[in-house]
Amino acid sequence: MIDKDGYRHGVGIILVNNKRQVFFAKRVGKIAWQFPQGGIQESETPEVAMFRELKEEVGLQADDVKVLACTRRWLRYRLPQRLVRHYSHPLCIGQKQKWFLLKLINQEAVFDLTATDSPEFDAWEWVSYWHPLNEVVAFKRRVYTMALKEFARIVLAKGKKC
Repeated sequence: MIDKDGYRHGVGIILVNNKRQVFFAKRVGKIAWQFPQGGIQESETPEVAMFRELKEEVGLQADDVKVLACTRRWLRYRLPQRLVRHYSHPLCIGQKQKWFLLKLINQEAVFDLTATDSPEFDAWEWVSYWHPLNEVVAFKRRVYTMALKEFARIVLAKGKKC
């Protein structure tokens, strides 16, 4: 779905473990790291899309995680001009995403980056909470900062287990 302003509707996923580390994955064949994310299909709610993307990109089931939070508003980023597909209609100039904070609750869960025929990632690791801001591609950095800041009160609260 692309809105009237040219933004594709999508979801982003920040998955945290018991050590307050976040799941970070490397794009197939690239030196680009990011959180799992993906588009919302016409008939989906953001939450339904998030669980579908979680399964497709990471191989986790809904009962492997607990939803801790969702961003209060849509977070947007614009694509650099070199990445805009000017021949596509409707024209997509960026993404508008709802971000979800998930906690891994099934410690025996098996991550499967090949859960679909066209995997997005070929490697992953647990990293410190703020680490992704130094690694994510520049045009997504503002959205990552907003999502991580919004969820920090939940993940990093002293004396509180998220």
